[in-house]
Amino acid sequence: MRQLLIGSAILAAALAAVPAKAQDMVFTSWGGTTQDAQKQAWAVPFTEESGVNVLMDGPTDYGKLKAMVESGNVGWDVVDVEYDFAIKAAQDGLLEAIDFAVVDRDAIDPRFVTDHAVGSFYYSFVIGYNADTYADTTPSSWADLFDLEAFPGKRTFYKWSAPGVLEIALLADGVAPEELYPLDLDRAFAKLDTIKSEIIWWDSGAQSQQLLASGEAPLGQFWNGRVAAVAQSGANVGISWEQNLTAADVLVVPKGAPNKDAAMKFLAVATAAEPQAEFAKASAYAPINVDSKDLMDAETVETLPDSHTESQIDLDMQYWAENRDEIADRWYAWQAQ
Repeated sequence: MRQLLIGSAILAAALAAVPAKAQDMVFTSWGGTTQDAQKQAWAVPFTEESGVNVLMDGPTDYGKLKAMVESGNVGWDVVDVEYDFAIKAAQDGLLEAIDFAVVDRDAIDPRFVTDHAVGSFYYSFVIGYNADTYADTTPSSWADLFDLEAFPGKRTFYKWSAPGVLEIALLADGVAPEELYPLDLDRAFAKLDTIKSEIIWWDSGAQSQQLLASGEAPLGQFWNGRVAAVAQSGANVGISWEQNLTAADVLVVPKGAPNKDAAMKFLAVATAAEPQAEFAKASAYAPINVDSKDLMDAETVETLPDSHTESQIDLDMQYWAENRDEIADRWYAWQAQ
């Protein structure tokens, strides 16, 4: 185990370097229970230690981020984004380089750190279902989402062009995990056509929770933490980890962020062992700090995505970064048909 004292010393130094005068910075994320957990685990202790007030904004909007940077009128300091977007945004010059004299790069799982991004959390797309609706036979595979006879009712999928839905369609159609990439787009869209009329699209985690809990869409693709949040609210929901699809959100600083120094120090706190552990406990998303699990009880660790690796599939972020725009054009044209 890495020495936590070293990380604590770096974090203390980072906080001490923040100006003592009152200051605001803006953190933008996806809203709902996830952002609530980020606020409590990261922003509150950061403000207490540094005196910098963290204003919450959201949801994350990639078009807005790009427009801010291109206009030179940036209003966000730290933004939670999907990993493939961060790769492409860095290539396009939209992001500040991370100051690793402030942020402890060695404390972050190397899968989830680049020169322009640090991990926020590690998650899986899973099958979530309303157990009141499917009390007799429960769905367990991605193919079940496409079986309208065995599992009638609306389905819900992530609305935006991003890793996940196309892979689910291909897996449901019999493509082996090791043969997913490059994605066969014709085959994926053809499979989605078979249930298109039954799809309700969710565009935020909070909306996905509401659709599942209410039974409006009793079956679908969800971030694992959102299903956990619905279960914690008392709703009768179930989860299947079969072929769960893994990825990470990352934290970035837009080019020209007005409070860049404070932003880097916020990243130092957000990626530190204890704040990551506290976020994981509240959200059911896995921490990206390599020491965080040592601060968590075994029962909580068991609920995290990296405790369900038997049939787990890693989404290819580099492929998506390279093909993001081309896929997006076809995705939104297909949705509009």
